[in-house]
Amino acid sequence: MSLIGIIASQNYPRTITFNVDFLVVAGGGGGGLGRTGISNCTGGGGAGGLRSSVDASGAATSPESAASITTGTSYSLTVGAGGAAANDSTTNAGTQGSSGNNSVFATITSTGGGGAGGGSTDNNFGRLNGGSGGGAGQNPTTATTGTANEGLGGGTSTPGSNAGGGGGGTGVAGGNGLSGAGGSGSGGNGTSVSISGSATTYGGGGGGGTGDGPAGSGGTGGGGAGGTSTATSGTANLGGGGGGAQVAGTAGSGGSGVIILKYPVARTATFSGGVTQSTTTSGSFKISTITAAGVSDTVSWA
Repeated sequence: MSLIGIIASQNYPRTITFNVDFLVVAGGGGGGLGRTGISNCTGGGGAGGLRSSVDASGAATSPESAASITTGTSYSLTVGAGGAAANDSTTNAGTQGSSGNNSVFATITSTGGGGAGGGSTDNNFGRLNGGSGGGAGQNPTTATTGTANEGLGGGTSTPGSNAGGGGGGTGVAGGNGLSGAGGSGSGGNGTSVSISGSATTYGGGGGGGTGDGPAGSGGTGGGGAGGTSTATSGTANLGGGGGGAQVAGTAGSGGSGVIILKYPVARTATFSGGVTQSTTTSGSFKISTITAAGVSDTVSWA
């Protein structure tokens, strides 16, 4: 090599392109709430959308290709917060839960879970589509949809039986609210992913709320259970949907999402300030788990 070539190689280090496996789970949707003094049905929040290059992606689809990463380049990084539970303290009317927030790694975006329908005849309080769809409440009673390759839709409701629909999960659709003693729909189950070294289920939907029958259980993978006066929130860093509640009770909020990155042990990741993460080594790979929700940051590798 000439002297010029040696100097150039010293001043301009060679960039390296390599693959990073990922799990990107968005925040789950909040559960719906019933109208004060009236027995009716509410939905469970939809789970946050799930995209993964390991084991499976959301909506029971095959895993995606690993992300192609170049050293020295900064990539965006945001963990989505869960959606707020419905609150009727000011309106005394059944209200819908808020949808969860998106999670982002580089060009990969997972969609926040849909907020659940509330116990009101006003369509403005209807359930919402999302990464996984929110469960139906009093009106409209029809099912929601999830986002392709991320999650599935929420269940339908049966107002005459005060049975709300369960929120959709990333692996199974939300259960329907049934007439008679069937009760409210359970949240759909999530998706098992082993990127962290052990199988963990992410993205369970929230259970539907009920006025007088059995409430819906939360889906596996962090979904919150529905209730009459009190529901359960989705689990943090699993992207679970919140459960629906009734009669001026307390609905469940959605659980925050998570991002997990798996890359060769020879590479070193640098995170910008504000990121809450932990990095472990497993064989020939490093695994970084990012958990702090609602903060937009970056990661780069050397």
